[in-house]
Amino acid sequence: MGPDVPLLNEYKQEFFWKRFPQSVLGGPQFKLGYCAPPYIYVNQIILFLTPWVFGGVGTLLYQLLLLEDYYAAVLSGGLMVIAASVVQIMNLCARRRTVTVERLQTQNILTDEEEFEFASCAGSETIKFIIPGKKFIVNTIFHTVLAGALCGLGTWYLLLNRLSSLYNNTGAAVMIFVFGWVTLCIGEYSLIINTATETATFQAQDTYEITPLTRPLYMFAFIAVDLAHRFNATIPDLQQANQALHIIFLFLPLLWALGILSPVDAVFLWGMEQTLVFGLGGSAMSTNIRLVVMFLVSVGVAIGTYFIPSSLGVVLFTTGMGFILSLDFSQVELMFRSCCRSPDAQADLRDMPRSLGWRLGWKEFFIYLTVLLAALAEAGLLHHFGTILETSASSPQAIISYILISLLVVSWILREIQGAYIFYGVFRNPFYPQQIRNLKVFKQKQSGLMKAGIVRRLLINLVSPFAMIGFLAMDISLQSLHTVTLCIGFTRAFRTLWQNTEHALLEMVVIAVVRLAALKSNLVWWNSLGTGIQLLLVGIIWDRLTQFFSKLKFALTILISSWTEKKQRRKSTATLITINAVLFPMLLAVIALSAVLSAPLLPLFTLPVFLVGFPRPVRSWPGTVGAAACMCPDSVYYQQMLWSLTEAFQTAFATGSLGVPSPGTHFLCRFQDRVMWVMVLERGFSYCSLNIKGLELQETSCHTAEARKVDELFEMAFEQEDGLEKSTVNHHFSNILTPCAALPVRLYSDARNVLTGIIDSHDNLKQMKDDFVKILFWVLLQHCSKKSQTLEGTLPEDMRGAKPAQVVAEQFVEVNVTTIKNFIRKTPSLNSETFDDWSDDDDLFGPEPTSKKTGLNNPAPKQTSATLPGSVEMQSPFCESFSVKSIDKARQALGFGLPAIDKGRELLERLSEAEAVPMVIFSSSHSKQLNVPQEWRSSALPGPRMQQLRKLFPEGWYKSVLSQLDIANTEERPSDILEGVLNDGALMDLYAHVVMTCYGVTLGAESTVLSPSYVYKVYCGDVPWTVGLDWLTGKPELFQLVLKAFRYTFKLMFDKASLGLVEDFSELANYLEEYERDWYIGRASDARWQQAVLQKKPYLFSLGHDPTMGTYKGRVLTLQEWLVHVGKLNSEGIRGQWANLSWELLYATNDDEERYSIQAHPVLLRNLTVQAADPPLGYPIYSSTPLHVPLF
Repeated sequence: MGPDVPLLNEYKQEFFWKRFPQSVLGGPQFKLGYCAPPYIYVNQIILFLTPWVFGGVGTLLYQLLLLEDYYAAVLSGGLMVIAASVVQIMNLCARRRTVTVERLQTQNILTDEEEFEFASCAGSETIKFIIPGKKFIVNTIFHTVLAGALCGLGTWYLLLNRLSSLYNNTGAAVMIFVFGWVTLCIGEYSLIINTATETATFQAQDTYEITPLTRPLYMFAFIAVDLAHRFNATIPDLQQANQALHIIFLFLPLLWALGILSPVDAVFLWGMEQTLVFGLGGSAMSTNIRLVVMFLVSVGVAIGTYFIPSSLGVVLFTTGMGFILSLDFSQVELMFRSCCRSPDAQADLRDMPRSLGWRLGWKEFFIYLTVLLAALAEAGLLHHFGTILETSASSPQAIISYILISLLVVSWILREIQGAYIFYGVFRNPFYPQQIRNLKVFKQKQSGLMKAGIVRRLLINLVSPFAMIGFLAMDISLQSLHTVTLCIGFTRAFRTLWQNTEHALLEMVVIAVVRLAALKSNLVWWNSLGTGIQLLLVGIIWDRLTQFFSKLKFALTILISSWTEKKQRRKSTATLITINAVLFPMLLAVIALSAVLSAPLLPLFTLPVFLVGFPRPVRSWPGTVGAAACMCPDSVYYQQMLWSLTEAFQTAFATGSLGVPSPGTHFLCRFQDRVMWVMVLERGFSYCSLNIKGLELQETSCHTAEARKVDELFEMAFEQEDGLEKSTVNHHFSNILTPCAALPVRLYSDARNVLTGIIDSHDNLKQMKDDFVKILFWVLLQHCSKKSQTLEGTLPEDMRGAKPAQVVAEQFVEVNVTTIKNFIRKTPSLNSETFDDWSDDDDLFGPEPTSKKTGLNNPAPKQTSATLPGSVEMQSPFCESFSVKSIDKARQALGFGLPAIDKGRELLERLSEAEAVPMVIFSSSHSKQLNVPQEWRSSALPGPRMQQLRKLFPEGWYKSVLSQLDIANTEERPSDILEGVLNDGALMDLYAHVVMTCYGVTLGAESTVLSPSYVYKVYCGDVPWTVGLDWLTGKPELFQLVLKAFRYTFKLMFDKASLGLVEDFSELANYLEEYERDWYIGRASDARWQQAVLQKKPYLFSLGHDPTMGTYKGRVLTLQEWLVHVGKLNSEGIRGQWANLSWELLYATNDDEERYSIQAHPVLLRNLTVQAADPPLGYPIYSSTPLHVPLF
C-alpha cells in the first residue's frame, strides 16, 4: 500500500461526519444521511432547549426578586425531574406498544441499514428513534434524579446576578450565561434523551450505561468549586479558581469533542493511580481491584498518621506501614489459593522458579521481618537521639545528605555501564561486550559487569533505603504534628523509599542539594512547605519533565520521519510540517498540557497532527491483564519460554542493564521469528510485576518490514564484526526502540532445511525400507516390554512372584477347514439359508444377526461393540470377536453377467487366510513378558506374500536388541534369562509375523514405489491404500506405533544424510534411544507437538511440504540457552499510538485491515505496536497474567 492510502474510506468518512456533530451536541441527530420528516428535527430541538427553558424560568423569578436563589434552583430542578420522568415514561410506553403489536413493514434491501420509517410526530418509531431509553430501570430512576439536580444546580451556577458580582462585568456575565446554558443543555440531553458516542472512549462496550454520566460529572465538579466559594468567599485563591472555571465551563463541549476529558471509569482509575503514586508514595497496580484496595488502605494510613500524638510514633508507624505496603501481596494470595488446592495456583507454583524471592516461603518471610525490624530500630533511635533543630554543614542530617549524593552517583554509574548504550541511548557503552554470538564468550566478557551489578543491587536494596530512613527520621518537620503536610508528606516519603528506591533517592538528593546550597540563605516559602511536601513536589515535577521530553522526542520523531521515510511521505506531509513549524509554540503547549495531565500525546492517524488524549491509567487498557489473547498453535512457544524469560528479566533489572523498571515501561524482545512485548505493571520493594505478550509468528508484509528494522538495530548494537569500525554514537537515536542488552534465555531455536537431495535420493529411499523393518521391531518390542512391566506393577503383591507354567500354550490353536465348517454348521447365522437370503432384493443394511454359543472350548469374551448390519459375528479362539462383512450389495448390483460363484467357499477362503495361524508355544517362560497383544496376531496378507516378507526380517538385529533388553526377575540370573529368550524361536516368529505384516501394509506392497510424496503422506499418517490397510487402521494402537516407527526411520535417514552412515547395530540403537528419550518426531500441527513443547522436550522434528515451491522441508526445534535481544521502547510513543488506536477503532470504527495507521513504519514500529495492544483492538497470540519478579 502506498503512503497516500485514505485515512478513512468513503463509507467511514460519511459515518464519521454523521457521528461527530452528534458527539459535539451531546446526542441530537441532525445529520441522518437520508430524508426525515421535519418534526424529527423540531422534536430534538425542543428537547434540547427544555432545560434552558426551566432554568430560564427560575432565573427570571430570581431576577424579579420573586424567589430566593436556592428556591429558584429547586424550582428548575423540580421541573426538570418532571420532564425527564415524562420522557422516560413515553419511551417505556412506546417500547411496550411495539412489543405488543408488531407492525409488519416492507424492508427495502437497497436502503441504508440505518434508515427508519416514521409514521407520525408522536409515533412509537419516532419516540424510540429520538429517545432510545435505558437498559436498566435503576438507571432510569437515577439518571432522572441526576438530571433534576444538574438543572437546579446549573441554574444556581449561572444566575446573572451571581455572574455579575463574580466578574464585575455585565457583558461577560451575559456571555457566560448564554454559552453556559448551551453546555448544560448538552449535558442534560446526553443524560436523559440520547447519549452520543464519546470521542474519549475507554471501554469497548458500555455494559452498565456509564457513558451518560461523563458530561454531568465534569459539570458537577465545576459547580462544586462554585459552592465552595459561596460558603468561603474570603479565600482569594478560591475566587480566582472559580472565575477561571466559569470560563473553562464554556469550552467543555470543545473539550468533549476533542476527547481530552476522560470517561467516568477512566478518570476515577487515573485519579486513584495518580494520588496513590504521587500523594501516598505507592505504585501503579497490575489490576483494578488491587488499585482500589491499595488506594483505600493507603488513605487509611495517611489518616491514621494525622491522629498519632507523638513524632516518634509517626516515624515508627510510617516506616513500618511504608515497608509493609511496598511488598507484593499477590504472593500471599497465591499461597492461599494453593493451600485451598486451586488448580491454577498449583500450576503457577509448579512452573515458577524455586530460587529466592519467587514464592513466599519461610526464607522470604525471615528476610522481610529482619529488614522491617532493622528499619524500625534505626528510625526510632535516630529520631530520638539524632534530631537537631538547627541545620548546619556538620549536622547528622547533612552528613547523611553527602552519603545520599554519593549513593546516587555511584548507583547511576553502575547502572549506566550495564547496557549497550549510555546517556539515554545516545552513545555506545565501551564496557559492554561488542561481539555476543557465542554465549559462553559473552558470559565471560560480561562477568565484570555482573559483579558491578551485584554491588549496585546491594546499594539499591539495602544501603539506600536505610540511608534515606536516617535522613527522614532526623528531619525537624516531624515536630509539626497533626498537620496535613505531615500526614501526607511523610507517609509518602517513608513509603516511596521502599516502593521505588531509585526515584526516592533522586528526590531526596535534590532536597539535600538545595538545603546544602542554601545554608547561608533563608528560603522562607520553600522551608515552610516541610520536607514531605518538598519531596512530593520534586517527584511530580521530575515525572512531568520526564514525560515532557519523552513526548517531545516522540512528536519530533513523527515529524521528521514523515518526510525522511519515503514510504511515509504523503501529499499533505509538507503542509503539516510547515504548520507544525509555524505553530511550534502551540505544539509545545499541547505537549506540556499532556505531560501535566499525564495523558498520552495522540497523533491523529499517526500523522503529525497532535492532540491531547484523555488521561488514563498507565496500563492504557481497561481489561484484566492477560485475560484475552488470540490464541493459536504458535502460542505454546511463548508459553514455554515464559518463566525463563522472566528469570532473565529478573537478573537484568537487578543489575540495571534494562534501567529502572518503572510502571508503564515497555520492552521489546527479539529472537528469530519471535517477538515478545514486555510491560512493567507494578513496582515495589525488591519486586516488580510484568506482563509478557507474544506477537504472531506468521509474519505479514508490514510485520516483516518492521521486524527487519528491529533486527538491524540489534545487529548494529550487538553483532558487529570485530574487524569493522564501530561508531560511538547511536545513529538510530530517534527510533522508538533503543537496544539495551542481550539476555540468555532457555527457549527453542527453529531451524528449517530444504530436503532436496535427501528425500528424493533413490539410495536413501531404498535404505529407508530396510531401516523401517529394524526400527519397527525396536518400537514394538519397547512398547510391549514397557506395557508388560506396567501390568506387572498393577498385580497384587502375592501374585507378582508367582512362577508361570514351564510350557505356556498360547490361545492360538491350529484351525483347519473342517473346524470352520463345523463352526458354521453350529451357528444359525451362518447356515445355508442365511447365505441364500443374501440376495440383491434385500436391504443393504438388514437386521443385525444374533450370535449364539458355538460350543467351542474356552471361547473368547463376547465383543460388546455393535457390528454393521449384514455382517457375521463369530466367536473365535484367535481373537475376541471376528466379523466378516457381507458382500457389498453395490458390487453385486454391478456384477450382472459375471459367472456364478459359491458364496460359502469365498467366505471360507477368507477365513482360512485371515485366521489360520500356527500354534505358538514359547520355549522360555520369560517370553510372555515380551508377548504382543492378541489382536495383532492375525494376518492381513496372503500366505505366499507373508513367506516372501518373512525372509526380510533382520534376525541379527533381533538378537542384538533382545540382548540389550532388561527383563526383570529376581530369582534367575540375567544371563540365563537372556539365553532362554534369545533361543525362543516362537517369540521371534511372532514378532517377525507382526513386523512384516505391518511392513507389507505400509511399504512392502508389491505395487509400492517410494517417492517423496509417498513418504510425506505416510509421515503425516495418510497411508495410501494397500491390501491390509483396513486391518492396520482398525488397530489404532498398532497404527500409531507403525507411524512412530516410520517417523523415526525418516529422522534416521535425515541424520545419516547430515552426520554420516550408521556403522553398526549399537550406534543404531543409540540413535533410537535418543529419539525415544529426547525427541518428539511428528507434525507441527499435532496436539502432541504442543504438549511436547510445554513439556520442554529437548528436540522436536517435523516434516513439511511447500506446495508452491514443490519442496519438502525439515524443521528442527532445539531447546537450550540462547541470547535474546532486548530493547527499551519510548513509553510515551507507545501510549500515544495506543491512544490513537483506541480513538480510531472505538470512535471512528476504522477497522480496515489496510488502513494507513497500521502500515509498516520502521521508526515508530507502528504495526508491532498495534499488534501488542490488548484485544479486541490488538491481536497478540499470547498474553500472560501479571508475573511476580523478585529484584534481589
